[in-house]
Amino acid sequence: MMISPAEFCTVLEKFGIDFYSGVPDSLLKNLCAHIDTTYSAQQHIITANEGNAVALAMGRYMANSVPTCVYMQNSGLGNTINPLTSLADPKVYSIPMLLVIGWRGEPGVKDEPQHVKQGAITEKQLDILDIPYVVINSETNIEKLALPLLNTMVTQSRPVAILVKKNTFSEINSTRPDKQAHNSKKQLPREQALSVLLDIFSEDDVVVSTTGKTSREVFELRKSRGQSASDFLTVGGMGHTSSIAMGVALGAPNKRVIAIDGDGSMLMHMGALPIIGCHNICNLVHIVLNNECHESVGGQPTVAGKIKIADIALASGYTKYFSASTTTEITSQWSTLSEQTGPILLEIKIAKGARKDLGRPTSSPIENKKAFMQHLGSI
Repeated sequence: MMISPAEFCTVLEKFGIDFYSGVPDSLLKNLCAHIDTTYSAQQHIITANEGNAVALAMGRYMANSVPTCVYMQNSGLGNTINPLTSLADPKVYSIPMLLVIGWRGEPGVKDEPQHVKQGAITEKQLDILDIPYVVINSETNIEKLALPLLNTMVTQSRPVAILVKKNTFSEINSTRPDKQAHNSKKQLPREQALSVLLDIFSEDDVVVSTTGKTSREVFELRKSRGQSASDFLTVGGMGHTSSIAMGVALGAPNKRVIAIDGDGSMLMHMGALPIIGCHNICNLVHIVLNNECHESVGGQPTVAGKIKIADIALASGYTKYFSASTTTEITSQWSTLSEQTGPILLEIKIAKGARKDLGRPTSSPIENKKAFMQHLGSI
């Protein structure tokens, strides 16, 4: 028996909650799918990062005195700490809101290395933040457990949280027609785009790849080719790939550094772009693989199909912008941009989806770091 997302939202509606914001999480994908198919575009906002979602919830509450729900993976809890403590806390503006947090890396539950530390300290973080919370799983009587918590949220005018264990929410069947994913059959698969890129990179190039399926595919492609897995795989810390690459480029000015980013990652901390652009990082190429969705946590849409990344990059100080949507265009554009001085942004339009048998890196993060630094010649 699992909790129905519809039942969960019905319980929240008893306290007036009919507005949701947040960043998608794989543990919450069934809940997110229900929210996306049930509520209007004015009632459900997928934000760039979790701190944005808290601020959005705060503003909406002040406009109509109705609490809202903010959802996230526990890895994004760090992005919320500033607005939760310096704005929403009862000792500051005292804003009621419900945080729904997917518990990756729960102690005793097998998970990926990047989730282990965060999973172990999530409850401690909520305790330190002085946020009342409950833990739910598939057997939870959600009405019995959630109603007292929501009553605390309202009576004390404060943030409260529901920590969600793995496999808590049941699947849903409906899909709203206007939220259908774009047709990907004629678009370039990400793994094929990555394969072409790895073919045209030089052996001396330094690669930093973003979190999620991109790094998994880079690792598998290197493995299938018998190549050294010396790329830096940013397996956690979504949104920080380009900043890591900038740091590498500053520390190794004689190397060409390539950041392979995703649209969701780029959007999460987009303030990194003008910092890169305004510091003359001439040896940096920033590649954004744009499939207009949060691929690795359920395929929920981003706004990357509605904005002009070219204008953003150039206005941020990048010297050049290039785009490609086929393997031929990738090769052609790379030939041209290789002669240019950076920072350069290359946007590659790709399809949503990945093969079902995609594996995960078999090396540990420490092993990955060591191989990366050996490739750089820094150790």
